[in-house]
Amino acid sequence: MTLLETKSLTRIFGGLHAVDGVDFALNTGEVHALIGPNGAGKSTFVGMVSGRIPASSGEVWFDGRNITAAPAHQRIRAGMAYTFQITAIYAKLSLAQNIAMAMGSQDQAGILMALDRVGLADRAGQIAGDQSYGHQRLLEIAMGVAQSPRLLILDEPTQGLAESEIADFNDLIKRLAGETTILLIEHNMSVVMALADRITVLDMGRVLATGTPADIQANRDVQNAYLGTS
Repeated sequence: MTLLETKSLTRIFGGLHAVDGVDFALNTGEVHALIGPNGAGKSTFVGMVSGRIPASSGEVWFDGRNITAAPAHQRIRAGMAYTFQITAIYAKLSLAQNIAMAMGSQDQAGILMALDRVGLADRAGQIAGDQSYGHQRLLEIAMGVAQSPRLLILDEPTQGLAESEIADFNDLIKRLAGETTILLIEHNMSVVMALADRITVLDMGRVLATGTPADIQANRDVQNAYLGTS
């Protein structure tokens, strides 16, 4: 079953087609990675999916409903959670308070459960801004998970993480994969190949290829445009 679909989705900035007629489908329960070189249109595309950027034309469908005109907060209520490329936490609040803000609830069991999912339960009372960058990224994911989303959108989640933290992130996503649908925007190809069920490659605002990790690795157009092999 298709959970998220875009039809000819387009965004034009001053005559430049940042995203140009993208047809995209994400199936319920899968981990789908969106990759491409810098400037390919990934962040703009995700911005339109999440409602942060209005589409110039085309449509966004979620769970069989056209949400193209729906604002971001309505998409959140419909079951989308989006973690930003740059950490978006409340630095002066505790980790538990951050989760409570994301949940809109003071349910302590739910708060601790969300933190436990990412291995931060023992830091619940600590201040978010005092945490390492890696722990802040995990907190942001916990804030998304706490919303019990049907779709979790992760934008460059491993950016700035150490190798050991990336390994922990991979383990986390493997645990979450059976519970929610995940759209992963990621530059680290080892992460993509380890986690994704399917991959869509954007190049110059258009879909260059979609397929399994093996399909994408074998695709000559992708090799030339992005993977740097021939």
